[in-house]
Amino acid sequence: MTRMTPFSSPLLLGFDTIEKTLERVAKNGDGYPPYNIERLRGENEAGDRLRITLAVAGFCDADLEVTVEDNELIVRGRQTDDSQREFLHRGIAARQFQRVFVLADGMKVAGAELKNGLLAIDLDRPEPERLVRKINISVKD
Repeated sequence: MTRMTPFSSPLLLGFDTIEKTLERVAKNGDGYPPYNIERLRGENEAGDRLRITLAVAGFCDADLEVTVEDNELIVRGRQTDDSQREFLHRGIAARQFQRVFVLADGMKVAGAELKNGLLAIDLDRPEPERLVRKINISVKD
């Protein structure tokens, strides 16, 4: 029995990498840290600017790493346990996380800022060029 997927249509050619990316993103079930994605509109800017805001309370800039690898924005957080502290109750765990966002072609990371426990990452999404290309038809008789 063959597996039918939305991208297995003969009219969708070359979308197999998108299907694999969607499957990988769907498996990322951990909800930590919570995040927002918002669209920032400028008056004279070509294209949109997006902002991803992650709630990373308790992390300092040295604990966080933001990288772009193969069209993926990867945010990692690592906290170390301070063995000199003695907790009577430990409700806030020093935990690690990795959050991956898949970027479309042409997306650029403009910068990242940590303020009041929120990590804001700005992305530029340029306006796509509209290309119309005429294909010549050769006649062979």
